[in-house]
Amino acid sequence: QVQLVESGGGSVRAGESLRLSCAASATISRVNAVAWYRQAPGKERELVASIASGGTTYADSVEGRFTISTDHTFNTDHTLNTAFLDMNNLKPEDTAAYYCKVDRRGFYFGSSWIRDTSYWGQGTQVTVST
Repeated sequence: QVQLVESGGGSVRAGESLRLSCAASATISRVNAVAWYRQAPGKERELVASIASGGTTYADSVEGRFTISTDHTFNTDHTLNTAFLDMNNLKPEDTAAYYCKVDRRGFYFGSSWIRDTSYWGQGTQVTVST
């Protein structure tokens, strides 16, 4: 079973930057999409940014400040080793645990159908102070 490990979180002041990384324990093939989510205490998990064949999307609250990217293999053959989230001009309201998610489409292995699978990381904490 592939595991995702996020890193790069920490405590920063408002206006500073962080780069989060999401590393897969093994190359993931047949990737449909990669996304970053966040969850603040007492709030629901929300989608921050995603990337797929059609391009990237961002939550309104982070548009223009955050950038999602992947290693180049995602663009060439839809495989993934590492994803990133560059966060600039951080604000206190960005404080949350950040999670990466990778969606892999289903495929036949011989005569067996291996269903669509979503992988989640364990999260990395980002704390932004004033």
